[in-house]
Amino acid sequence: MKISTKGRYALRLMLDLAMNEREGAVIRIKDIAARQKISDKYLEQIISVLNRAGYVRSVRGPQGGYALKRRPEEYTVGMILRLTEGSLAPVPCAEEEFSCERGEQCAAQEVWRKINDAVNGVLDDITLADLVGIQREKDSGGTGDHHAV
Repeated sequence: MKISTKGRYALRLMLDLAMNEREGAVIRIKDIAARQKISDKYLEQIISVLNRAGYVRSVRGPQGGYALKRRPEEYTVGMILRLTEGSLAPVPCAEEEFSCERGEQCAAQEVWRKINDAVNGVLDDITLADLVGIQREKDSGGTGDHHAV
């Protein structure tokens, strides 16, 4: 499994929104792009996907921008990456809905499913709120016992 730039930037974008959220305020894409050193045009494409999925809310106009629709605890890294990347399975036969005529006799399929389960377990165990905590600790120079991301 390899995460594309789109998936990595979507996670950074969501983390930026979570880190900079203020009650009722929205954040401009240009500000996120400047902080993250990512093209605002590329972030606009990504935010569109996040907006259509209901992960963010948008406010139009000169004072417009974006904000998380839910609390950071309600998003997992897995949710964000699956939205932008699609399946995270290492091979098609590790996906639940995939059927293969060799499935019953294929020992390797068990390896692929275990890898898939492990990856999904990690990604679904880390929330955006966890990442906020990790980032704040990194920003303050502290060390702690957090999930590696």
